[in-house]
Amino acid sequence: MDSSLRNTIFNITSEKEFEHLTLEIFSYQYQKNKVYRAFCEHLKRGPKNVSKSTDIPFLPIEFFKSHRVVTDNKDPELIFESSGTTGNETSKHTILDSNLYTKSFLTAFQTFYGNPQDYCILALLPSYLERQGSSLVFMVEKLIQQTQHPESGFHRYDHKALHQKLKHLEANKAKTILIGVSFALLDFAESYPHPLKHCTVMETGGMKGRRKELIRSELHLILSHAFGVDVIHSEYGMTELLSQAYSKGNGRFKTPPWMKILIRDTEDPLTYPIFNKTGGINIIDLANIDSCAFIATQDLGKANKDGSFEVLGRFDHSDVRGCNLMAL
Repeated sequence: MDSSLRNTIFNITSEKEFEHLTLEIFSYQYQKNKVYRAFCEHLKRGPKNVSKSTDIPFLPIEFFKSHRVVTDNKDPELIFESSGTTGNETSKHTILDSNLYTKSFLTAFQTFYGNPQDYCILALLPSYLERQGSSLVFMVEKLIQQTQHPESGFHRYDHKALHQKLKHLEANKAKTILIGVSFALLDFAESYPHPLKHCTVMETGGMKGRRKELIRSELHLILSHAFGVDVIHSEYGMTELLSQAYSKGNGRFKTPPWMKILIRDTEDPLTYPIFNKTGGINIIDLANIDSCAFIATQDLGKANKDGSFEVLGRFDHSDVRGCNLMAL
């Protein structure tokens, strides 16, 4: 795809521009992505009868476990792989252009938080650091490099060292982001509760089988009390995407301009409910040019009229209605 069009993705300023580019990328992926085209043909949807974004078929995310979802046969620069903590087959996301991913997450971070150089970034991601191919580790590592702060870096289980570093940063009133997987933040909060006046605490979700699952509001309440902060921030991303949504509190996420959430009906995955109704989360991620920009996730959520959305859980394995498009 033309490089100028790739750059256009990150310069969207209106809903009209988003819609136009969405249809253009749909047509491109219909032509170039064999797996996605077969899926669309099964549903009898194509450029000739897709005139708006809600007409576009969303590929079930499970396809990334069983197929190579890509628009070109070029050798990949990277392959991101999901954690696969349940013992099932992992998802694999073929990345043809790592610079595109870097531009996506850096631009999104700048959209919500400003220049990374304004921060010290500390990452508590032990389970992700213990395996290869984590898109989250790739992203956070690049953000840490961007900060150019001598204290920025990853931590695994050295909670005492992390605590001492945070105390030092607090004493110097250094603007800090502590980003971590949920179970690791909880472990740290229990061992070293400490008021953080100059630090943003950001969870990326995930107990990874290490602790009992908690609803997000309960998790945030525990972390807020431990760290003396009013709100806990959140990052919402996944192996199969190249973009992230962020929440600055209360579990309400917002997307960058090239990403959009649609909530599909749990009974009929080809229709979309009104606001404030729970349904499956469909994602348009226009940065995902080289794989698939239209993904139906297994997450449940709801959309709000202010453009934000909430993540409420996941489909039960016994509920196949949202996943019955897999039958090709």
